[in-house]
Amino acid sequence: MPRKSEGKSSVIPTPLSSRGGREREPLPLSERLHADARFTGRGVTAAFIDSGFFAHPDLMTPHSRIHAFHDVIANTGGTELVGVADASSWHGMMSTVVAAGNGSLSGGRFKSLAPDLGLVLVRAGTLSRVHHDDIARAIEWVLVNRARYDIRVLNISCGGDYEASYLDDPMSRFAEACVRAGIVVVAAVGNSGFKPGYVVPPASVPAVISVGGLDDEGNPHLGRLSAYRSSYGPTIDGIQKPEIITLADWIPAPILPETPTHREAMLLRKFEKAADEDLRRLVDEHPGLFPALDMAKHQPPYLMRQVIAAALRDEKVIHDHYKMVDGTSFAAPIVTSVVAQMLEANPALKPAQVKRILVQTAKRVPNIEFDRQGWGAIQPKLAVEKAIETGRG
Repeated sequence: MPRKSEGKSSVIPTPLSSRGGREREPLPLSERLHADARFTGRGVTAAFIDSGFFAHPDLMTPHSRIHAFHDVIANTGGTELVGVADASSWHGMMSTVVAAGNGSLSGGRFKSLAPDLGLVLVRAGTLSRVHHDDIARAIEWVLVNRARYDIRVLNISCGGDYEASYLDDPMSRFAEACVRAGIVVVAAVGNSGFKPGYVVPPASVPAVISVGGLDDEGNPHLGRLSAYRSSYGPTIDGIQKPEIITLADWIPAPILPETPTHREAMLLRKFEKAADEDLRRLVDEHPGLFPALDMAKHQPPYLMRQVIAAALRDEKVIHDHYKMVDGTSFAAPIVTSVVAQMLEANPALKPAQVKRILVQTAKRVPNIEFDRQGWGAIQPKLAVEKAIETGRG
């Protein structure tokens, strides 16, 4: 199940730049998913439970869309608390920007499917761990405060410590109560595909929309769709999970600003864009930061550029402010953004209707076992069209 250490990108396949000369950068999510551009999540608010958060510029410009922040660990609150980043902020920052970022730092290229989505942020852990009981308390807080902030969706990109029956597990019971109260609950199913049948709460809860992963290598036009290493059921209660899958690899996500990783990424990009005659000087100005470049600085520029390209690949850097990440932690926010589009298109939809529409419009992916994909890959445009049709007449 997603832990905070899994929020950081893991090893990914060879980048696109080395495949027939194609660009390294993945296509925008809207293009990869054929999304409906008419709806942006306007007027919809989603709560996110994670280890921590940061008010990234993609969520703050031209105005803040963060309506509230609550920390169940410290029992404190206030949106001013997400203005300062620490290591625990990274995972939640990425999940919220994948769901609701407007791509301001990328000129709009890496915007989400719901760039007008409002956010309520609930911290339930630290960099190293999010505990089962703390997730339960965070879900309870969302349930209690749903009317105050008009929360329609709850995204949970973390999971419990153990398998448990939804019949007596407190976290599961709070998740089901949220659904009964009118909140669409979306949960990452986890990244333990090597261990069949291992799905933990809240993804194991019947009423929750559990999301598995799909790998399109950053470009669906390549025709190389394959399964991500998602967890899958049956659960301890014999329920098949996940119900649906979506992109879980080659996901553009922000780098936490003003961190060493961010500074190194910007510097590598500066090297990449520099003229040949400036490369050696730039490397000399930053001795010891990139040992491979220090060793290569007396080589011809084309060899130095190979070292730079390798560093960008190893760090998954695709922009001064963004890198590629993977995990069902980021597949779930993509589904959350589609749900926001559906609720904008038809605010009268109930959670059960939203889930049914996503399942009915999903498309099975060839060569992926049913157990791993449920009803298949989400089809955002079809889901929105079905949402509009639902309730007519």
